[in-house]
Amino acid sequence: MTTGPDITRIAALLGDAGRANMLQALMGGQALTAGELAREAGVTPQTASSHLAQLEAGGLIARRCQGRHSYFALAGAEVAEALEHLTALAGRVGHLRTRPGPRDPEMRRARVCYDHLAGDAGVALLDALLARGRVEDRDGSLLLTEAGQAFARDFGVVLEGAGRRPLCKACLDWSVRRSHMAGVLGAGLLSRIYDLGWARRVEKTRIVRFTAPGLHAFEQAFGPVGREGLSRSTGII
Repeated sequence: MTTGPDITRIAALLGDAGRANMLQALMGGQALTAGELAREAGVTPQTASSHLAQLEAGGLIARRCQGRHSYFALAGAEVAEALEHLTALAGRVGHLRTRPGPRDPEMRRARVCYDHLAGDAGVALLDALLARGRVEDRDGSLLLTEAGQAFARDFGVVLEGAGRRPLCKACLDWSVRRSHMAGVLGAGLLSRIYDLGWARRVEKTRIVRFTAPGLHAFEQAFGPVGREGLSRSTGII
């Protein structure tokens, strides 16, 4: 008899296209209503309620109640990172959506992965932290150096109060197929980028758009974004 964690239940939950679409919609880190998730999944409200109950029972999402309304969000960063890894794997083995949307190029350039920056911009950010000795890669585990701690402090990122969440964590990027920065530092850097006005999130999407001055400031701090840069696309405001 096999003992240990059983992946079959989670695999079954992810194996339905409607539930998978709901989880992908929650990858932006926002809590959504059952109606919004029904539209994302392309199912009836009744079917959506059944899907949500299964995902909640399976520990993949959490319900938040506000007054008479219920909102749903991913159960945590660990779920988001697992979904990102699965998305990267699907792309690598050729399981692609048959009709890419018009905003796919923007999603590839800069997007939210739960609460941190992903896409070309996210990979460029981690590359810069590694190249400048602010983060060290020790056999796949990322370690924040003293120089990195000083940089985070000067940049305005608060690292205290992280709890059990890793300070630095590599998250495999599905579009670039290399790692971007997750963990407390990744979330703090994206939050600070918003606070500085360098970029904003496009409403009801995972897309992150930089202003022209913000892109310049980002590339000064972290290096060029992608081979062509964001400035030659719709990736800037």
